[in-house]
Amino acid sequence: MTDSPPGALRGLSEICFGASPLGAVYGAFAERDGIAAVHTALDLGITCFDVSPYYGRTLAETVLGKALRGTDRSGYLLATKVGRYGDTAFDFSAARVRRSVQESLQRLGTDHIDLIHCHDIEFGDLDQIVEETVPALRELQVAGLVRAVGVTGYPLPALAHVAERVHVDAVLSYCQYTVQDRRLARWRDRFARCGTAVLNAAPLAMGALTSRGPAPWHPAPAEVLDACAAAAELCRSRGEDIARLALQFSVTTGGFATTIVGAAQAEEVRRTLRWIREPLDEDLLHDVEHCLAPARDRGWTSGRPENQHPGGQP
Repeated sequence: MTDSPPGALRGLSEICFGASPLGAVYGAFAERDGIAAVHTALDLGITCFDVSPYYGRTLAETVLGKALRGTDRSGYLLATKVGRYGDTAFDFSAARVRRSVQESLQRLGTDHIDLIHCHDIEFGDLDQIVEETVPALRELQVAGLVRAVGVTGYPLPALAHVAERVHVDAVLSYCQYTVQDRRLARWRDRFARCGTAVLNAAPLAMGALTSRGPAPWHPAPAEVLDACAAAAELCRSRGEDIARLALQFSVTTGGFATTIVGAAQAEEVRRTLRWIREPLDEDLLHDVEHCLAPARDRGWTSGRPENQHPGGQP
């Protein structure tokens, strides 16, 4: 079953272009290459772009805005975020998110944002998100500046807690529907009952499920990263790329409204779309699952302690 997004989000492509690499989150890149990646995505039928002012401290939004300049705005959906502006800089107040939307509109060179997310809500006051932030964004929706409102974060109980208290059109979860961690699947029905579409991000576990491995900042515990490295080596020994298997697994078995995959090079976009059309190697998947078994569904703690299981969420 594939999630059916609300009207404002209809037209989501199977793959959404994740623009965090345009903020140099995963290392340096040439701006011209990032712009070429965006143009390639549009040419190949990707109709959704996800970004945030937090990525590269507005760099990703700036580069994406340059890339989209002069394109047909009706041909894609644009998602960005409010509330997170630095590693420890969070502000979910109504005044700040209103200003943030205006700033993003300017950087992105558009008159509206199709989906605006409250970014990493587990670092904020969930009552404020429900009672102040989302209502402020709904006011901007009435004004025509945004088309849909969502929330993002890592702890699934926090996302569900908010979605069950105030209607949001979408939730964005990351690193929790991968070949290593599949917890998001267990929450699908909860979100469906709320009428909330689920966007799955980071199918490669923010680089852990790649042959190159994760960046030094990756928050996963050593046992998870070690298991992922062992699985990557297993794939390498068979002439395969674990990123291909991981992407195929998340996209073809997840059934979410879209899967967000980062790119900063045109070839990365082409490769992603090529891989998802190729058959999943079930035998290799079985062996990789065995390799990852010690770290299955293991993650990390993100955000305030009280937001890990708010309101008695399991």
